[in-house]
Amino acid sequence: MKKIVIFGASGAMGSEIAKRLSTKGYNLHLVGRDEEKIEALSDQLNANYTIGDVLNADLFPQVASEVGDSIHGLVYAVGTLNLKSLRRLTEADFMHDYQINAVGAALAVQQLEPALKNSGGVSSVVLFSSVAALQGFTFHASISMAKGAVQALTLALAAELAPKIRVNAISPSLTESNMSKSMFENEKMVEAISKLHAMSRLGKPKDMAALCEFLLSSDADWITGQIIGVDGGRSTLRIRS
Repeated sequence: MKKIVIFGASGAMGSEIAKRLSTKGYNLHLVGRDEEKIEALSDQLNANYTIGDVLNADLFPQVASEVGDSIHGLVYAVGTLNLKSLRRLTEADFMHDYQINAVGAALAVQQLEPALKNSGGVSSVVLFSSVAALQGFTFHASISMAKGAVQALTLALAAELAPKIRVNAISPSLTESNMSKSMFENEKMVEAISKLHAMSRLGKPKDMAALCEFLLSSDADWITGQIIGVDGGRSTLRIRS
């Protein structure tokens, strides 16, 4: 049974990925900071788990020691949604977003690299970027910078870790989650932003989970170093409003 480690499993994206992978028979190790949610999800999916915050560098070697000598995949579904104008952003804002999105992803792969290389085949890493790293949006300076770093990290790691480990990133547009909850409660805002997407709706966690499952599977064994948009066409298409 293939083992997958999911960072951010207490979030909307991570938990949806965990549920989907569980139905496919994967052995899961969940990582998150919300102990109540992680324990409940672990009970539901019969999964092992580690409680911790990615801002604490000690979390990563702890996870590595708890998952064992061999894993087949790593998902880093951790992110921030810090929307402020440039003049309101502080150094702490920039560092916080960069640490969570980019540094955390790098440390996760660094610590779990030996286990990934010991899978007995080709293992897979899936990171998460954002459409905001490809398009310029107002009030996105900090998160765009951090997710841009994730995309560069994806390419660098894909080159360095090949051929034993594949590394790809999923790049969503605005997706329903705990972070975006306030935006989804505003019907007029949802309608306005939906119209900017060719598919005329915003994202759902299941949209990302479907691609994540594929990228982790052997069906994707010749795919690496890719940043794949799951964004309703937002990153590439211009439609009439």
